[in-house]
Amino acid sequence: MTFRPVLPLQGLIRAAIVLLGLLCAMPLAQAGRGTAVVPERTIYPGEEILAESVREVEVTNPNLRGGYAEITSEVLGKVTTRTLLPGRTIPVAALRDSWAVERGKTVQLIFSGKGLTITAMGTPLENAAIGDFIRVRNVETGVIISGTVMDNGSIRVAAK
Repeated sequence: MTFRPVLPLQGLIRAAIVLLGLLCAMPLAQAGRGTAVVPERTIYPGEEILAESVREVEVTNPNLRGGYAEITSEVLGKVTTRTLLPGRTIPVAALRDSWAVERGKTVQLIFSGKGLTITAMGTPLENAAIGDFIRVRNVETGVIISGTVMDNGSIRVAAK
């Protein structure tokens, strides 16, 4: 059996590689931990999610794919686009904001520009959430215009 001397630099490089490997493995070991929001009962499409219909649970499956709601505040007030089953994670893609304006219901149209404000009544041609850019028919003229849905349910008309 023969021994050869190990240079101090080689030992340092080996220690750095081992340390780097340990640091890279830590996030993988913790990736399966955290919380997920699950329904307490079956929640049907179009139903708004309320605090009493969901709960947070600890994630114990390290192989669980991402894309699910992790905290309750992420889902409260949202509306489901598909059936959510009790005890199953809630995919974020299965949620949408509630409609601020509904198709066919009269809303106020507001145009503001250069010190001038014009208001009129209009009928949205589609359902929309706050911040959505939609088409609206002016009730008086029948002209179709576009605008952004505001948080008070009115539509700010876009200038051409």
